Amino acid sequence: MAPDKPVTLAAVAGAHGVTGEVRLKLFGEGVAALKRYRAFNGASLTLEKLRDDGKGGAIARFAEVSDRTAAEKLRGTTLTVPRSAMPPLPKGEYYHADLLGLAAVSTDGEHLGTCIAVENFGAGDVLEIERVADDTGKRRRFMVPMNEAAVPEWDEQRLVVAAAYVE
Repeated sequence: MAPDKPVTLAAVAGAHGVTGEVRLKLFGEGVAALKRYRAFNGASLTLEKLRDDGKGGAIARFAEVSDRTAAEKLRGTTLTVPRSAMPPLPKGEYYHADLLGLAAVSTDGEHLGTCIAVENFGAGDVLEIERVADDTGKRRRFMVPMNEAAVPEWDEQRLVVAAAYVE
């Protein structure tokens, strides 16, 4: 993955109050993970204050937003940081953004396609792989659990999917 590819950490859900605060939908591991960053979207938004909203989201104040009207204009804006600003992870862990776009190959050496999504339905991460187009131009998709049995190895270039999990 490119070191400065933007990684989305949250999105503005709407205004909160009349003084320019916004409600955030968090995509990471909660408010604490977001607090390590001061600037978002190429430094166009500078975080002044951040607190947990008690509902799984957060309330934020940005230096550039001074009233409710300006806060409402941010609705739908995603908050991104460069991948290079994110902390390194221990071996065996990954950021979803690092897996998206990776080529997928089987343990038999077959080129399977590309990882297009990482979902979590409650039992762990699941990778969605889009197959290369068939003779008719259709692109089928299949899902694979992101665990050692199904994905025995991965790196910044590719995912290796156990042949038994390939549809």
